[in-house]
Amino acid sequence: MKKTNRMNDSQLLRECLRGETDKFKVIVEKYRGKAMALALNILGNRQDAEDACQEAFLQAFSHLNKFDFKRSFSNWLFSILYKRCLDQLRKRRRFFIFFKKAKGEEAGELSGSQALSFSKQNPLPHRLLEKLSPKERSSLYLWAVEGYTGKEIAEVLRCSPSTARVHLYKARKKIKSLLEKEHV
Repeated sequence: MKKTNRMNDSQLLRECLRGETDKFKVIVEKYRGKAMALALNILGNRQDAEDACQEAFLQAFSHLNKFDFKRSFSNWLFSILYKRCLDQLRKRRRFFIFFKKAKGEEAGELSGSQALSFSKQNPLPHRLLEKLSPKERSSLYLWAVEGYTGKEIAEVLRCSPSTARVHLYKARKKIKSLLEKEHV
């Protein structure tokens, strides 16, 4: 199934490069939900997630001529989106540190403004997900919801497959430990 999707993506992307830019709308429609879910799980609020998704799709479109057709488009797009989300987190952190300093308070840890969940069918409470780093949340989401392998997660996070597996392992271990603490 992935090969068929990759083939369809490749055809659409090649048509975009030939000047039929309206074909990119099909790509956006295809990946918009998954991209939004990933961004929401990393950022924790809808407005920031929408901004990151929009920026990621715009960047993908504007750099389409640099896309390597040997790679998976979804991995490439999610990699761009992941970087945009990290940028949003950095901006948010800088803003809150500045804001707290301006008010004369100590800069503390940030918490998301909305609950995070991996899917509507199997939500994880925000209090659990906020304990994970962005890389851990991303790897857990890509593995649990998208069915990505360690190698595919590594492509998105731009790290080695073994490092991606470590992020996934740590995320699962932390979630398990937190769930066990709640039930004891």
